[in-house]
Amino acid sequence: MLEEKLLIWKFNRGSNEVLTTIYERYKHDLVTLATALLSDVSAAEDVVHDVFVSFIKSCGKFRLTGSLRGYLATCVANSARNKNRAIQKHRNLNAEKIDADLPELPDPETCAISTEEERRLLCALQQLPYEQREALILHIYSRMKFKTIAEHQDVSINTALGRYRYALDKLRLVLNGEVKK
Repeated sequence: MLEEKLLIWKFNRGSNEVLTTIYERYKHDLVTLATALLSDVSAAEDVVHDVFVSFIKSCGKFRLTGSLRGYLATCVANSARNKNRAIQKHRNLNAEKIDADLPELPDPETCAISTEEERRLLCALQQLPYEQREALILHIYSRMKFKTIAEHQDVSINTALGRYRYALDKLRLVLNGEVKK
């Protein structure tokens, strides 16, 4: 936490080196988070890029009240949610073009690199309703507390806990082969 405050102090004074450090430190985690929420690597990279562009624009006036990782993860989750809403709105407006709006499948090279377990998990995550998937990823991957997740999703803590529990239950069923894909 103290190290993050020092990074922010240097960032606010215009240090390009510290910006590179922040980007390199969190980029992979944020792209992974966005990919899990969007199911599209290209869109995930765009979201992370947009978050860092906004972050850069705050140079000189950025104030950190929690962890930098948590702040950036929240920004990515919000941007991913907005992107999903835009996609859904577009799909609703163009119902006859649904197939064109589906997320792209990973290229063959990415599939070859991925392990079978990772593919099964990603497929299982994609079957979850977005709110459940978001609660699960924010808690497990971004280590957010349920109170923060509830505030982020604008629901009660019990609802956030329920979404997390339902997500785990469905993942267990899907991964154990009890639910058809």
